Amino acid sequence: MKTLLALVLLCWALAASAQPRSAFQARCEDSIGETLSVLTGVQNGFRIDNSVGYRSLTVMKGRARAGQYVLGLTRTESRVSINVGGRLLSDPASGYECIAPHIEVRLTYPPIVVYVSREFRPGSCAYEEVLAHEMRHLNTYLDYLPKVEARVRAALAQRFEGKPLYARIGQAQALLQREVDRGWMPYIKNEMAKVEALQAAIDSPQEYARLGKVCGGEVQLLLRPLRRSKAS
Repeated sequence: MKTLLALVLLCWALAASAQPRSAFQARCEDSIGETLSVLTGVQNGFRIDNSVGYRSLTVMKGRARAGQYVLGLTRTESRVSINVGGRLLSDPASGYECIAPHIEVRLTYPPIVVYVSREFRPGSCAYEEVLAHEMRHLNTYLDYLPKVEARVRAALAQRFEGKPLYARIGQAQALLQREVDRGWMPYIKNEMAKVEALQAAIDSPQEYARLGKVCGGEVQLLLRPLRRSKAS
């Protein structure tokens, strides 16, 4: 990300420096208006689904260890959208133009689905234990979004610093869009994906072992006949 942004910076031919401002730079910086980065994170709530069996949940997860069954699952998909625009001023005499970037970033979680295997009766001890485990996953997603929002907002502010960007006439908008597509979009998606490491830490071997022993072994007692049925 840093390397790509550094290369992009070289494309802005008249970037602000310690040198005195040209008349065109002064006109851009004083009249074109402020750059603007708008970033919003959107939560869309969650629902609990008790209609799917543990075998299907195991397939849905796709990364279960051999011999391990998935009794609950929390699923969502992070989405990132970026709209790019900005006011332009051109200077035919120099052949350059400036743009005050207007960047709108939207981070979204569609409604999160919390599955608890249909083999567990709602309200039972085992059901409540599995649900509590899945609530840890849910809360991790909900708590993470404001954190990544703050990191991305700070990075955008540092990059654009409230000043216009410069390029040859006819190129500023395309260069800005290229920076967003090749630099900012991958960076933001990578930041959003980091939540999965936190989710994996919740599903530790110790946690699975604990769930197998809760409620007087109710989970194991429920799965044992189902496993025998599968083997027969």
